[in-house]
Amino acid sequence: MRGLTTYHPIQVLAFLIGVSFIAFQVWLLFSPQQALIERPIHLSTALILLFLYRPLKTPWLPRWSRVAIDTTLVLAAAAVLGYYLIGFERLTTRMENVSPVYLVDLIFGVLLVFLLLEGARRAVGWILVWVLLAFIAYAFWGDILPGWLNFRGFGIESAVEISSMTTAGILGITTSTSVSFIFYFILFGAFYAAVGGGQLFIDLAIRATGRATGGTAKAAIIGSSLMGSISGSAVSNVVSTGVFTIPLMKRTGVPGHRAAGIEAIASTGGQLMPPVMGVAAFIMAEFLGIPYTQVALAGLIPAIAFYLALLLVVDLTARRGGVRPLSDEEVNQTPAIAPRLHLIAPLLVLIFLLVSGYSASYSAVIAAVTCLIVPFLRRSTRIGTKEIMQALREAPRQAAEVAVPIAAIGIVIAVAVQSNLALKFAGSLLSLSEGSIYASLMVAMVGCIIMGMGLPTVAAYIIGAVLFVPAIEDLGIPSLAAHFFVFYYCVLSMVTPPVALASFAAAGVGQASAMKTSLSAFGLSLVAFFVPFAFVFDLGVLAQGSAIHIAFSAMALLLATALWAVAFGGWAGRPLGWAMRTAIGLAGFAAVISPSGSVVWGAGLISGWALIGVVACLSRFRRGHTTAITNSME
Repeated sequence: MRGLTTYHPIQVLAFLIGVSFIAFQVWLLFSPQQALIERPIHLSTALILLFLYRPLKTPWLPRWSRVAIDTTLVLAAAAVLGYYLIGFERLTTRMENVSPVYLVDLIFGVLLVFLLLEGARRAVGWILVWVLLAFIAYAFWGDILPGWLNFRGFGIESAVEISSMTTAGILGITTSTSVSFIFYFILFGAFYAAVGGGQLFIDLAIRATGRATGGTAKAAIIGSSLMGSISGSAVSNVVSTGVFTIPLMKRTGVPGHRAAGIEAIASTGGQLMPPVMGVAAFIMAEFLGIPYTQVALAGLIPAIAFYLALLLVVDLTARRGGVRPLSDEEVNQTPAIAPRLHLIAPLLVLIFLLVSGYSASYSAVIAAVTCLIVPFLRRSTRIGTKEIMQALREAPRQAAEVAVPIAAIGIVIAVAVQSNLALKFAGSLLSLSEGSIYASLMVAMVGCIIMGMGLPTVAAYIIGAVLFVPAIEDLGIPSLAAHFFVFYYCVLSMVTPPVALASFAAAGVGQASAMKTSLSAFGLSLVAFFVPFAFVFDLGVLAQGSAIHIAFSAMALLLATALWAVAFGGWAGRPLGWAMRTAIGLAGFAAVISPSGSVVWGAGLISGWALIGVVACLSRFRRGHTTAITNSME
């Protein structure tokens, strides 16, 4: 606790509440409580921390009034907690739609919704707030809408009961996931970053690829994928790794917007990469009712295809553009890896425990504890009070910034389910696409991307899962593939213009044009843009089936995405013209979206790689012919 006295009293209060938050969550791990005990405590504490760490910054209000508003909000969140603790027995024994809803329930139900709206605004911005308000308005005035959107609407008592007095709304699956999984992995990520794990990933990537063609871009992709695999947040990954990778890429001749775009898409893809993936992956496991390890395993092959395609396209682009690699001197400026290699141990412990069958939350806590032990194995990596306090401060702060928005989305789930909106939306989607599986998937894809613009991935995924997954399942597609389809495109919405949160963050770090960065990142994402169609038609891509089937599906996907990478990279031994790039790209597209082993799949792969082979042979022949002429002239 040394050094706390140097901080402002509010910071000290937030720190102490945050440490108590960690202690409470660890206690829950070994002594689980009933839902209406642990979830209100978790959410109320998150609200309090959010209001303390993100004070009101409205410039036209005097400071004293801003402080008064923040204080009122903190006290209101504490009062909500008191309401649930005092009324716990009544709330757990009452019968929904039968027991009366009292005035105190209405007051605190409305107060909780208000706190969540303000908390969501401070955590992620206005876009999510407008989405929430739209669903709240639909809950009350759905009866004025035409056609399939028409809904008789809720009364205030029904709305409060559904949203805040049961475990089906705000305190439902999203808050449950935050309590049971998300907090613990954020705890691990904060501790791992504090002991230098993130910097180790960046330095490893530079040492491994820095001397290669396009080495700095490859280092950014590898480093950001490794860090993103444990951070689970595209924006935070951009900010933490981009400060190192973007200047490094610019130094070797990569334009600023291109460097920022590479970092944005690489950090975004981290949400697809096991072992942690994104926060939304934990909620997917809850939706599907399967262990998180199954979700992580299913995501492995698509993630590998995503990053290999990205590495290939930046390699080919660098060859075409003449981007220089790092010199030996520049690579050697990176701190030595060997003295820090033991810092990988916490990540290995996490993976080992997950594979061994331990719960995800237990594995994350043990891995976080390992972070406090491993640095002391060598004098050069020892940590002190500063690093420990940083982790203790960052973990609950980051957890609060995730818990509040996803709890707010419980309102969306409650309204969509109770109004039957999800099923009606699924029916309208099938009607719009006239039963075509490809048309339905394209509509769902566009819907997920549009809906995800400006929303955090977890928010976009939850709404997408409620609205689009039932429609995709109605096409005969298994639930796992349907959820991954929605999840994948909600992740890519982070780099899709005009509102692309990860791209905007990268542009800020790299001091580049936000729109140029967004377009660059989106262009790079296209190399793996249609991967979800592959696992919709072939569950082997999601590691479902026999080992031989899975291996065949993985190879088929890698070969198909590599074709797209060549088309977008524009290089096959020599620069490719647009006609050849288009032909190769169409062949790759046909192979990606067709079932593995089908005639169209085979025709796409054979024709695409045959074109690349012809171009490569002609290029080699011309180089040999030119060399022969030069030698004869000499």
